[in-house]
Amino acid sequence: MFLKSKTFIAFSLALLSFSQHAFSLQFGNPVDSDKLIKVSTVMASPDDYLASPITVEGTITGVCEKRGCWMTLASDKRFENLRIKVEDGDMVFPMTAKGSKAIVTGKLDKIQLSLGRTKALLAHKAQQAGESFDANSVTEAMAIYQLVPSGVEIIE
Repeated sequence: MFLKSKTFIAFSLALLSFSQHAFSLQFGNPVDSDKLIKVSTVMASPDDYLASPITVEGTITGVCEKRGCWMTLASDKRFENLRIKVEDGDMVFPMTAKGSKAIVTGKLDKIQLSLGRTKALLAHKAQQAGESFDANSVTEAMAIYQLVPSGVEIIE
């Protein structure tokens, strides 16, 4: 009886120890930690990072609810984030990943918007934030940036 209870305690401690360690989900190729750059550094001068693959990390703040085709990473700078976008079905990010840390290697893409699309995007963001928006105050088109990943590691 004593031997069985010792075995049970040892097994329980091993199980508890295992459950405290994080595990990760891998998508695509392995991430390249040697190319790790802060999201805030990338967003400060994004055009400097268009030519070569980069690696960023951050907390996942949003995931596409329909197809899992994008997720948003929080920057190390407050109120800044970077969208991670794949073709539908290439990688499917789980909704349960929200709040987890992600490390992503990929290519930064620049999407130049027209003035009309810029106004529509800013109007949508203002509506989501419950703020008023004057479309006439926008006089220049803007560009948005997103990272197209070749590899993603989600650490839960």
